[in-house]
Amino acid sequence: MTPIEQVMRTAPVIPVLVIDDVAEAEPLARALVAGGLNVLEVTLRTPAALDAIRAMKQVPGAIVGAGTVTNPQQLDEAVAAGSEFIVSPGLTETLGRAAIAKGVPFLPGIANAGDIMRGLELGLSEFKFFPATAAGGIPALKALAAPFGQVRFCPTGGISVDNAAEWLALEPVLCVGGSWVAPRGGSPEQIEQLAAAAAKLPR
Repeated sequence: MTPIEQVMRTAPVIPVLVIDDVAEAEPLARALVAGGLNVLEVTLRTPAALDAIRAMKQVPGAIVGAGTVTNPQQLDEAVAAGSEFIVSPGLTETLGRAAIAKGVPFLPGIANAGDIMRGLELGLSEFKFFPATAAGGIPALKALAAPFGQVRFCPTGGISVDNAAEWLALEPVLCVGGSWVAPRGGSPEQIEQLAAAAAKLPR
């Protein structure tokens, strides 16, 4: 099992987190981990993101990674902040080679067969299918997965409490990414309940 596959198999849902205030980071991580979702993706979309990763790393049981990593400089910053895995919305050879050289578990985004083939050439076999719904949904992923039997996916983008189970029922899907388990402004109690429900999703 590859290092990123181990991360993907930890829980059925990876919360995709946009954190504006670092003070929110540790309570949010504690609520998600208490609910059973240990793998946390902090997107590099806000100035607070790197400090949020550092704060969440203090929570026992949390496996904290960086999302929305688009270039080697962000990769370096994320790893320096303690990121245990890296997620990207796409895949370039430059970023792929940089992540491999760092030895950090890497989940690049793909939306078509060419993306998958580029990843396979780099030695990668696990991918984020993004944006999952906009890129054609479940029929598109089934069609993409058919020629690539060794490939496994984490669909992200448009995944919700209403359709997560349908995605997780697909054989090549190891987990899904979603933001519904950590709504902005949600209380720790609410987030823990949402996480607990998500952690029980069959796959």
